[in-house]
Amino acid sequence: MTLQRMDIDARTVGNLADARRQLKARSFQLCLTDMRLPDGDGLELVEWMQSNAQHVPVAVITAHGNVEAAVRALKVGAFDFVSKPVDLQLLRRLVATAIKLKPAEAASAPATDEAAPADGTETVLLGKSAAMQRVRDLIAKVARSQAPVHITGESGTGKELVARLIHEAGPRKDQPFVPVNCGAIPNELMESEFFGHKKGSFTGAVSDKLGLFRSAEGGTLFLDEVADLPLHMQVKLLRVIQEKAVRPVGMSQEEPVDTRVVSATHKNLAALVTQGDFREDLYYRINVIELPVPPLRDRDGDVSLLATHILERLATENELPQATLSDDARAQLEAYQFPGNVRELENILERAVTLCTNDVIQAEDIQLRPGATEADTGTTTLEVKLEDMEREAIIRALEQTGNNKTAAAKLLGMSFRALRYRVKKLGLD
Repeated sequence: MTLQRMDIDARTVGNLADARRQLKARSFQLCLTDMRLPDGDGLELVEWMQSNAQHVPVAVITAHGNVEAAVRALKVGAFDFVSKPVDLQLLRRLVATAIKLKPAEAASAPATDEAAPADGTETVLLGKSAAMQRVRDLIAKVARSQAPVHITGESGTGKELVARLIHEAGPRKDQPFVPVNCGAIPNELMESEFFGHKKGSFTGAVSDKLGLFRSAEGGTLFLDEVADLPLHMQVKLLRVIQEKAVRPVGMSQEEPVDTRVVSATHKNLAALVTQGDFREDLYYRINVIELPVPPLRDRDGDVSLLATHILERLATENELPQATLSDDARAQLEAYQFPGNVRELENILERAVTLCTNDVIQAEDIQLRPGATEADTGTTTLEVKLEDMEREAIIRALEQTGNNKTAAAKLLGMSFRALRYRVKKLGLD
């Protein structure tokens, strides 16, 4: 009845055998299946469709509270799920999102060497290496699903850009992409920031606030450094993902939300689960699909391509002639291990452009960290640890000063300009 009111032509079958025959006989834009069927279950159909009707997104209707079944369905390839009793508003949104997908989008990732938004960060996914092509293939694949994606990788590899590309390659591309650094939100403000609040619900709540989840309605919410969420917020986040609803501070009822969650961290979430610092149930809920982003040292042949592109961007931004790399400088970069990945390459080249003469970067202009060999390029590099410590110190100072940057800079013993630079560099703005 709901589909008819949406002017959608629907074919109904009562078992797996008939479903397979229909899927082989004609083309569909969406398959919606219950879990319990007379001759099997919905998961069997989902798995069969991955080989026999891969271009058709399939959504599963699960029993109320059966989170395990929903996660299993997403892992084997389901587009999305909806729980009983079916919320018609959520069902309409699911169907509307699914039918935006076109068979052509199911092919593979773009064949170009560039895949990026126009926000100045496009260098991260430049590259001809096999490692980056695998990332592009995964982006194209997961973009067709609404399952939560967890992006892993060292600091500086471009996890936010990968999240943005997943959003832009999928059916939600015309809706908001909302990134948030979970480590940058003070604990006492987290619930309001994520779920919103009603006017007057607490001191300082002078007006209604949507919150991040509802701001990303119909689109994607990117939770960067999700490992930094305190345990009490992990519980609330788990409920929102499972129930697809939020309860703003000061309200007694939950409000449905249609937001895809993509998360990322440079930390080892599995190890944090073992240590008791991250909830196991939330880990399995956000890690339905894992997408690893390779470090720069594993991207054979990409350093020179990235360096050229970064130098082009720096010249454009600063309205200066483009600097070039001498053969010795290029060889030095290609031999370096880059513990800080693409972000470190950008910083190195920014310094080199300032130091070079006649717009030619020589080997002596390339200031590399001494001893950066394979022995110190793991995911817990000194740079990563120092960044974490610096981030925590800045957040504490901002909390103590009521987010007054001038006072926070004085507390930290640095200039306001230096603090503003560090806030931007660490993604705390």
